Parts: sequence; C-alpha cells; structure tokens
Amino acid sequence: MSAPVGYLTKRFPRLSETFILDEILGLEAAGVPLRLYAISHPHEAVVQPDVARVRSTVTYLRGTGGRRETLAATLATAACHARLLARRPRRYISTVCYIARKRRHWSTVRHFFEAGRLAAELERDGAQHVHAAFAHGPASVAHFVHLLTGLPFSFSAHAKDLYRSAPDLLARKVAAAEFVLVCSRSAERALRTIAGPAADKVRLAYHGVATERFRPPPIADGLHEGPRGPLRLLAVGRLVDKKGYPVLLDALAQVNAAGRRVTCRIIGAGPLRAELEARAVRLGLADTVVFLGARTHDEVAAAYHAADAFVQASVVLADGDRDGIPNAVLEAMASGLAVIGSAVAGIPEVIVPETTGLLVPPGDAGALADAITRLADGAALRRTLAANARAHVVERFDRTRAVHAIAPLFLAGTTPLLMKARDANRVPVA
Repeated sequence: MSAPVGYLTKRFPRLSETFILDEILGLEAAGVPLRLYAISHPHEAVVQPDVARVRSTVTYLRGTGGRRETLAATLATAACHARLLARRPRRYISTVCYIARKRRHWSTVRHFFEAGRLAAELERDGAQHVHAAFAHGPASVAHFVHLLTGLPFSFSAHAKDLYRSAPDLLARKVAAAEFVLVCSRSAERALRTIAGPAADKVRLAYHGVATERFRPPPIADGLHEGPRGPLRLLAVGRLVDKKGYPVLLDALAQVNAAGRRVTCRIIGAGPLRAELEARAVRLGLADTVVFLGARTHDEVAAAYHAADAFVQASVVLADGDRDGIPNAVLEAMASGLAVIGSAVAGIPEVIVPETTGLLVPPGDAGALADAITRLADGAALRRTLAANARAHVVERFDRTRAVHAIAPLFLAGTTPLLMKARDANRVPVA
C-alpha cells in the first residue's frame, strides 16, 4: 500500500480557493492517499459544501484559534524543534545558518518554526512526500522540512505566490524540489526563466473545471437565449485590485451612456466592496450593478445559468501581481456562456479571440465597453461563442483529466522501493 502524501496549504478551507478543494478531491478520487495540513484556519462564515467530501482530516500547524490552543500549539512546536536539534544537530544548525545567510525576514522565522511541527506530523502520519499548494509560505515550510529531515517535497505556483515572490528564493525552492506544478503556460515560462538550470522540474498542470457540475442549462429552460430585457452580465471573483472591477464599472457606465441596456451581477467578497459600491453609485450604476457577496459552488453554478454573458476584467498590478487562469472563466465557459476576458497571464490560453470568447487589452474600459456592446447586440455571436467555449473547455480543461495527469507524480514518490531508499536519508523527528 502506498504511503500518504502530505498536502500543505496556507489556510483551509477557503471559499475563494475552490481550485485547491477541487484538486484535493480529484487526487483522492484518483487514488492518491493524502494527509492534509494547513498553516492556519480561515474561520470563514461560508464554506463550500464539498468540503464534507474530503476524506482526510486537517491538521492546523498554528491551531484553530483561541489563546489556550495557540499556546499549546506553540509549545508542541518548540518541543518538535528540540527533538530535531538533539537527533541531528549538524543538519539542524546547517538549516539555521542557511536561513540566517539567505532569508532574513520575520516570516521566514515563522515558517521555519512551523516546519518543525509539520515534520513531526508528517512522520506520525507516515508521509513520504509533502506537496505545498503555493509557492510562497507553504513552499517555504515544505522546503524547511526537507532541509531539516531530508523528506522530499514539491509545490505548486499560481499567480500572486509566483509573481510577488523573490526570484532568488523561488529558484532555490525549485532546485530543491522534486517537481513544481504551474497552472498556465505564462506561469510556466516565468518560473522556468527564474529556475535556470532546474527549469525541467517545472511542469504545466492546468487546474481544470468540473464540467459535469458546470454545464449549460437544459434547452427547455430557455436561458442564455435572451436578452428578453437588458443583457445580463455576470462577474465572479474576489473584490481585489487585480480583478479589475473599476475598469468593469467604467465600461458599464460607457455602455449605458450609449443607450444599451445592460445589468451586471458581481459575486465575490473582499476588501474593495465598499469602495466599488460607492464607485457604482457615482457612475449612475446603482440600479444596474448588484454586489452579491460570497457564494457557494452550487449558488455560483445557478448564477451562470441566470446570465447571458460573463466578464473577467483582470489587470496587472504595479507589483507584478496578476491572475493565472481564473477558475470562474473556465466555469462560465463550461456553463455555456459567452465570455469576455482581459489579455492577462493565462487567460488567452483559454479564450481564443473571436472563437471561444472575446479578448480585450487589460485596463482598457473603452475596449471592454465595445466588447460588451457586441454581445448585447449580437445574440447569434453569443450563441456561437458559448458553444465553442463549452467544447473547448471539455476537450482541454476537464478537471478529472487534469488531475489524472498529475496523480502519477504524487504516487511515484510513495512506492515501497523508493520509500526505502529515501528513509535511509530521512531524519526521525518524534
């Protein structure tokens, strides 16, 4: 029987990180034995119902909240470090020297501290490999576990965690990892450039979408055939800068000023909600733009069915942060919607211009307004784009197919023969 693979994320479960939940469920369904670990608990009010389908329990390195529990977790972690130091002092001190020499940040000290606790949990669970779901904090923790114990690790890189991480630190993580997964070709190019000699470890692995869940409504429902009234736009994503919502609102104001009837519902929570609602009022959009807040998978799927088109107005921020391939774009296309997206990062890998959707330059409200107008005026165009979009996603971005493509990478390091060879170099912790 294969040993479990440790799967580490920053916070779990998070409503906005459906791709993490989907990957966990997909790997479990593909036969990968997982043990889940999270640095902290998000304590969000809304939780995806599918979280209940996850087989593994979740171990929180910082505890789940409360002063007493946090203190207990801190003391337990300190004890793990004491055992590591006692059992292999040279390796432990070497890791501390590496941190002092290369990574002088408070967050690094915190991640090193958490790595001691994770190392003990992984040994207790019999894990022979640990995979970090992000390239920043979780990958740092997994890297430190590797330095402290010899346990092999891998990690995934997506968007913010890739583009806002220090390139030299990313290069060292890639060099030490068994493999690195990226969710778009644009991310693959960026990380391969950073990785240099270790570039071959970087592998493209699209997240994919559950095409059986996100699918067009029955034709009898008569949906997506409109507009019977205003064109019904939908946008889905966190209310943060890189999603480009101010550009979308400006574009909607231009469309309405030109006499087109367009409404827009926006699903997502985030720090910009009050600012965006105020902007909508200033632009005269209070009656046509509705902010719905956070929603579950099933509620989002229903919202796709109630829309005529989908829009993703992503932009690139000054610090380099940007989207990868937003899951919402794939979900909308799988649901049989015509989509408009910005030519940012991995979005052009999904939206083939004039074939599976419309692409506009990022940050260009005028171009976005023109694209919205085309869909408002063109029912035939909407139908053609929607049909092509669904077929394209089913063929190239189906979640089950995507997960089965990466499952062998996780299973390869847990076979008994390879486990025996790795155990010779692994340091016991507890």
